[in-house]
Amino acid sequence: MVGAEPLVVNAYFGVENYDWFLDKKRSLDLINGWAKACNIAGITWGGGETAALRTIIEPGAIDLAGAAIGIIKPKERLTLGNKLKSGDAILLIESSGIHTNGISLARTIASCLPDGYATPLSDGKSYGESLLAPTHIYAGLIKDLFEAGIDVHYMVNITGHGWRKLMRANKVFSYIIENIPEPQPIFKFIQEHSRNDDQEMYGNFNMGAGFAIFMPENDIKLASQITGKHGLRSWNAGYVDKGVKQVIIKPKKIIFKSEALKIR
Repeated sequence: MVGAEPLVVNAYFGVENYDWFLDKKRSLDLINGWAKACNIAGITWGGGETAALRTIIEPGAIDLAGAAIGIIKPKERLTLGNKLKSGDAILLIESSGIHTNGISLARTIASCLPDGYATPLSDGKSYGESLLAPTHIYAGLIKDLFEAGIDVHYMVNITGHGWRKLMRANKVFSYIIENIPEPQPIFKFIQEHSRNDDQEMYGNFNMGAGFAIFMPENDIKLASQITGKHGLRSWNAGYVDKGVKQVIIKPKKIIFKSEALKIR
């Protein structure tokens, strides 16, 4: 999100004991999945650590983590929000689903369903299958945007604070959203079974948009074309405006004030 190109990632696989790796199919799925993610991000797998933590990690479970190193080159690519301006356009990039946020609520819902994770959604996929959809990796897209000369003013993942994250930059602006994506069926299912209103859903989930890029309006067309070449949908969703720090999602009549960004 700061404009760095990822170079190396080290993996950490923590288990209760090394018997976890005796299941060859499971081990190969882990290794191949990690390698695939590295290839998508254009990053080198630099090694890491496999730790056996008896009495700390549950038998049969695995703790996955990683640490990445990147470079901001040239230094003008640094995007901390200092380049944000009134009139900047907001380009939303699609998510693949729930990504990695709101899982505690999702698990609670599963525990209350007669068929649990096997419960079918409106698109024919099971609830569990939809929750396990791989999270989109946007590193390659961002690299191509920079190389195409797109004047990126700011970037942010739409993660644990949902669309409240759109106002994460330190500058005081209003973020006006006029065009939103249709959320994937997983979100409608979670909303139905949790009975959360739109304000709560957009305040905690990505609701179909996993990443936001802020740029001059005249760069939007090219940025959208490049996004499409990566097989991702995008939306010219709104704009940055002068005013108090807030996010206004007009189609849903939702307003998130600055204090909503705090941990609740």
